Amino acid sequence: QVQLAESGGGLVQAGGSLRLSCAASGDTFVGYVMGWFRQAPGKEREFVAAVSWSGGDTDYADSVKGRFTITRDKAQNTVYLQMASLKPDDTAVYYCNADYSIATMKRNEGHGGKRGLAWGQGTQVTVSS
Repeated sequence: QVQLAESGGGLVQAGGSLRLSCAASGDTFVGYVMGWFRQAPGKEREFVAAVSWSGGDTDYADSVKGRFTITRDKAQNTVYLQMASLKPDDTAVYYCNADYSIATMKRNEGHGGKRGLAWGQGTQVTVSS
């Protein structure tokens, strides 16, 4: 079983930057895709970004393209989400997710964390205007 732990959330002004980290532990997760989702109050959990095992393939939600960058460090079993040009609409709890493919991961959207190989507990990101 894979355990995921997010960190790096906080309060930032609009236009600022944050970097989220997700550390994986437990069973080996060689070959797994890693990604990020977010959930704002009263809204469904939505896909943000994903990165393949090799790091060579990435995918982003349209709302974050050009502002967020996902990377992974296989040696450290860690995935990062670098967020720039943050907007108040980016305010949400950000969750780390592991799954078998990017396509499978994106189908986890809207299921409130009930689908997917593994989820972290989430980290709050608040962007003030």
